[in-house]
Amino acid sequence: MISDYRCDWLDDPDELRACLPLMRVLRPHLSDADDFVQRLQRQAEQGYRLLAARQGDEVLGLAGCRLQENLLHGRFFYVDDLVTREDLRCQGIGERLLDEARAQARRLGCANFVLDTALGNARGQRFYYRQGLLAIGMHFREVL
Repeated sequence: MISDYRCDWLDDPDELRACLPLMRVLRPHLSDADDFVQRLQRQAEQGYRLLAARQGDEVLGLAGCRLQENLLHGRFFYVDDLVTREDLRCQGIGERLLDEARAQARRLGCANFVLDTALGNARGQRFYYRQGLLAIGMHFREVL
C-alpha cells in the first residue's frame, strides 16, 4: 500500500508534460506532449485544473477538474478526468484524489460534485458508488 505521496494542483508546463503517459491510459488519443500541455493551458482558461498524486516525480494518479455553473446543478465542480496507474489501483489513490477535489469544491462554494463515466465502465461505476456518487442520468453526444 502506497502511503507517502502528495496531491498537488499543477500548472507548471514541465509538471503537466510529465502527466501525459498516465493520462494516455484514460485518453489514448493524446500523443504529443506539447499539444497535451497546450490543451491543458486552453482548458485552464475555462477553469480546468489538474490534480496529481505524486511520489517524488512519479505520477501515480490524476484528476482533472473545473468549476462550472448551470441551471441543473447550480455552482458545481466537474471531474473531467480521473485515472490511477493500473498497478496501483485499489490502494486509495483515486479516493484521495476525489477527496482533494471535493475539498476544493467546498472551498469554491459549490453545491454539487459531478462526473461522467462510460456506460461500459462497470468497475469505475462501482468505485464511484462506493465514494458516495450516485448516477442521475445519461450523457448524450453527437460527433460533428
